[in-house]
Parts: sequence; structure tokens; C-alpha cells
Amino acid sequence: MGVKPDSWIEEMVREHRMIEPFESSQVNQGTISYGVSSYGYDLRVADEYKIFTNVNNSIVDPKEVDPKSFIDFKGPVCIIPPNSFALARSVEYFRIPRDIITLCVGKSTYARCGIIVNVTPFEPEWEGYVTLEISNTTPLPAKIYSFEGICQVLFFEGSGPCRTSYKDKGGKYQKQSGITPAKI
Repeated sequence: MGVKPDSWIEEMVREHRMIEPFESSQVNQGTISYGVSSYGYDLRVADEYKIFTNVNNSIVDPKEVDPKSFIDFKGPVCIIPPNSFALARSVEYFRIPRDIITLCVGKSTYARCGIIVNVTPFEPEWEGYVTLEISNTTPLPAKIYSFEGICQVLFFEGSGPCRTSYKDKGGKYQKQSGITPAKI
């Protein structure tokens, strides 16, 4: 298993419609970069956010997420409060082939400002828009730019197709179309 180069990513996009919309080169003029990179793909954050608020809750429970814990926001820039987080979604829709798994890491531009992006792996045959968790670890408000790069997806190819894919399991986040909070 190894990380795959940009030419392989373009081939998989053509064959499986793996990323839509797809940017075949790195876009970086006046923006936080996005598109194909040497061994991955820098995805963009859309302009839809769910900003966490502790006004209505005293505890965060992943088994019982209260919708009142989030404020919906749509705009070209999202301000995340100090020591808080927001959920967002990718601009791109992903379709992961049966013999591929991904890892996602935050972009250095945001990381160097104390903004951490957390995304779980895209399992074989998972598809949908990616729900992103963007944490502001600083004591100051943090600015996120919609439609610009937010994190990098690295693609790993197995030696063959997996025995049981995310689709086979009927995964609860399969084909998610918007920002999807935790569910059991």
C-alpha cells in the first residue's frame, strides 16, 4: 500500500468520477490552495457551516447531539469563536473505489494559525460530501475562507479490493449531502 501520485489521481477521477468538481492543477493565486497536489488533493470548504455554541448545553454527548448546539451560517467567510469549532462540508463530492482508503490532514496555512481540521478516513466505497470539523485552538476568533483549500486528502491503494466496504456495511454517513453531525 502506498500513497498515489497526481497522474494516478487524475486517472481515478476519469474512471470512477472520484472527485466532482475536480481541479486538475493546484490553484493558489490569491487563495489558500486547492486542487491536485503531488500525492493528494486539496479539497475546498463550502460556504455552509454549523458553528458550535455552548449557550444551550452543559455537556457534549456524541450519542445524543442536540441540534441547538449549533448555529447555522452561510457566507464567504466564517468566524469561529475562540476555543470552539464549526462543522462544514466540502465543495467536492467523493466516490472512493473499493481498493482505496484515504487519510486527510489539515493545510499548513491554517495549522500555523492554530486552526486544526479533523476528518476521518474515507473508507472503500464511501461516497458523499465530506463533513469537516474545524477547531479554533486559539483564544481569538478565527477566520475560515469559503471556497478555498482547507485540507489535503491522501489516497492509498490496497493490494486488492477490501472484503467488506463501507457501502456493504450500509454505513450511516453514506451519500451524505450536507453537513452531517454525529449519529449513532
